[in-house]
Amino acid sequence: MSSPYRGSALLVAGARHLHSGKVRDLYELSEGRLLMVASDRISAFDHVLASEIPDKGEILTRMSLWWFEVLSDIVPHHVLSTDVPAAVAGRAVVCERLDMFPVECVARGYLAGTGLSDYRATGAVCGVELPAGLDEGSSLPEPIFTPATKAALGDHDENVPYDA
Repeated sequence: MSSPYRGSALLVAGARHLHSGKVRDLYELSEGRLLMVASDRISAFDHVLASEIPDKGEILTRMSLWWFEVLSDIVPHHVLSTDVPAAVAGRAVVCERLDMFPVECVARGYLAGTGLSDYRATGAVCGVELPAGLDEGSSLPEPIFTPATKAALGDHDENVPYDA
């Protein structure tokens, strides 16, 4: 695996830093082409933690590329190439510049985080009714899909109920 990428310090000839999210950094390469770099940063409960996980960015990138390949017959994606600067090889992709639909897709098998907060307040998560008496970390009867808004850095993602 490569050396850790701490983010926001990448110097690539002709690239301009556009944005740093909780885990990924975005650079403009040319008109319509971006470099998306996955760092080793850890994000939990809408906060970036001080510690990092070595090679996390490479693992995230490999998993994303695998899913893009598996789903390529069903859904188009933004990835153009994995031919990237050596400093970020394995953890970055060149992608097409698109308008983002700011939604995060979460599949839950256990009750935790904002799902737990929703459950304690309403007995449901994103409008999906759950059995009474569940505690933090309880296994759900079956996995549930819980979309959330994709909040800006420092803001909190909000679960989106199905009836919204």
